[in-house]
Amino acid sequence: MSEIKRMPFTKAMKKTHTILMPQMLEYHSPFLQAAFEANGYHFAVLQGGSRLKERALRCMNNDYCYPGILIVGQMLEALQEGHYSADNIAFMEPQAGGACRAGNYYQVIINTLNRCGYGQIPVISLNFKGQEKHPGFRITPRLFWDAVTAVCYGDLILSLYHQVKPYECEEGAADRARKVLEQELMAQIREHRGGKRRDGYRHILKTFNEIAVTGVPKRKVGVAGEIYIKYCSLGNHGLEKYLEQQDCQCLMGGFINYTIYVLDSDYKAYLINTKHPVLQKGYDLALSYLQKIQRELYEEVKNHGRFRMDLPFADMKKLAEDLVGSDCITGDGWLVAAEAAMAVEQGCRNVLIVHPFGCLVSHVCERGILRQLKTRYSHVNFQTVEYDYDSSDALRESRIMLGLAEFPK
Repeated sequence: MSEIKRMPFTKAMKKTHTILMPQMLEYHSPFLQAAFEANGYHFAVLQGGSRLKERALRCMNNDYCYPGILIVGQMLEALQEGHYSADNIAFMEPQAGGACRAGNYYQVIINTLNRCGYGQIPVISLNFKGQEKHPGFRITPRLFWDAVTAVCYGDLILSLYHQVKPYECEEGAADRARKVLEQELMAQIREHRGGKRRDGYRHILKTFNEIAVTGVPKRKVGVAGEIYIKYCSLGNHGLEKYLEQQDCQCLMGGFINYTIYVLDSDYKAYLINTKHPVLQKGYDLALSYLQKIQRELYEEVKNHGRFRMDLPFADMKKLAEDLVGSDCITGDGWLVAAEAAMAVEQGCRNVLIVHPFGCLVSHVCERGILRQLKTRYSHVNFQTVEYDYDSSDALRESRIMLGLAEFPK
């Protein structure tokens, strides 16, 4: 088999090319965009899309999972609809690694672009291991610092939005507050004022605290599962809005815990296979730093008093120990079990575990925990919901409604 042609992202391209990233982390994307712009990159996040599956399946095998099809579809739409010139863009694909088809997205995207006549477009793999290097792109300490700020702001807004939106007295108040905060905090990140993160946290807390809310209780519904389907409205077909229409409050774990989980899982695999003392110290420092940043955020929320976040990483890991064990690190692994258990501990009696249809990792690690979850929390309704390009809205919504049924206390 011939080697896939790979176009490098050069230093000159940093000034002339816009890096496009597929839609995924909708609460975090504006701040990540600001982080890249603060470090000299032209950056944009692809939004929405029409006929994505049709565009993608003309150029790739239908055995690929739903997130992969949507990602390729978004990229092809940007080119075919003339939103961007193929000569002045690069695509970025975030990759956590692991034993799933997402590990091959990078090569699939390059191969698809070559096949469709867009071989001049560089594809950048965003990963913490430094793989697939490009001369014009590297993760510097400054970029890392700004990206951490972006993730923290995104997590806080995600959590507070879910706690306020279903209860707002004035329709649209939470959405307006979120938009204003995005503009203000993006400007802060662009000016490298990430050192004022705590001020940013307090400003976010104050803004959401000022939104008038009703005292009418709502049913809390936990949402856990595969990372793309959980966070991306394209992937989950607007699950958050659907739950809101059913008079529910959505409870969803933040991205910081996922980031630490990926690093911690890679560390565990490294200790089994290599155990080099120098690299071991690097892992220890990185994990310690990220958990310190997480504690700072959670302290501000706790000091404020009204709102709550998901549990810190160490507590999440303890929750998973009796359910599946922390050695389950394939795909989203033990984190899914921990998120489901955390939702119950925070008052949810209905938990939806979402994942792409045909994703073996998800079937093993998410369906495999159901028996333990149902044994420990017999009063809770756990329901898996699968997403695919061929499944009907009626089938998917019927699964969700099954998950919203009340169990006897």
